[in-house]
Amino acid sequence: MKIKHNKYKNTGILFELLVRKITADTLSSGNSKAASLVKKYFTKTSLADENKLYQTVNNSIALSESKADSVLSTVLDLSKKLDRDKLAKEKYNLIKEIKNSFDLNDFFQAKIKNYKLLASTYILFESVNNKGFANPESIITSKITILEHITSTPDSKMSLSPLVEELMSLDKGTRALTYKIMLEKYNTKFDGLSKDQKEVLKEYINSATDAPKLKEFLNSKFKSISTRLKENVDKIEEPALKIKIQEVINLIDPILESRKLKDDHLVALLQYLELSNEIEKAWN
Repeated sequence: MKIKHNKYKNTGILFELLVRKITADTLSSGNSKAASLVKKYFTKTSLADENKLYQTVNNSIALSESKADSVLSTVLDLSKKLDRDKLAKEKYNLIKEIKNSFDLNDFFQAKIKNYKLLASTYILFESVNNKGFANPESIITSKITILEHITSTPDSKMSLSPLVEELMSLDKGTRALTYKIMLEKYNTKFDGLSKDQKEVLKEYINSATDAPKLKEFLNSKFKSISTRLKENVDKIEEPALKIKIQEVINLIDPILESRKLKDDHLVALLQYLELSNEIEKAWN
């Protein structure tokens, strides 16, 4: 029997997609259904326990081969201790609620950067919890994928997004014009940018030729937002909004650790500034 990956039953993928949905809702004034699902199914549940195992694998990096083997064997042993019946029931109910709340095709269409790693983790979890004989091919491939991830070293060379690379090739006058065009575009999208947002956009254009400086500037802004959100999150009484803000805080850490400047980072920064400003207006 060959164990096949099923994204609809992959706890790690379900959690990632729900978190992305929460992030997408941060600019909306309405309640996030995804936030309520995360609170319901990933707090003191079997799904929450299994998700911790997925996150352990995902967050383990740059370890020695012996430590990597130890991480993998530990999460597999802990997986066997989970209540499989309870886990299956929770997963079934979660999928049912996702199906009732969102368009299933759109929900699962989002690209996940660590999809292969999460899929490999799912296959190994299934293999150790399946009583029947399993084809070793997919298991070996999955184990290699996970061990390569855990033992990999982050690339020390800073990678640039296509947009930044293109901006680097422009002269100062052209970059000024680009800034004006982008400012008009984002003003339309965000219905008027704040002073902080305009500063970010201008720096993004003007520092395109100095990638380390741009990365340092963006990181300083993300750190500032994270601090501001942490200072205000305890003032908020609405549970769903509190979870939403905490997820935004959690999403900032991977951006700070990333060595690649992505265009999405600019959009995320503008969105988080908007969110932070609105929270401070409402609760200060």
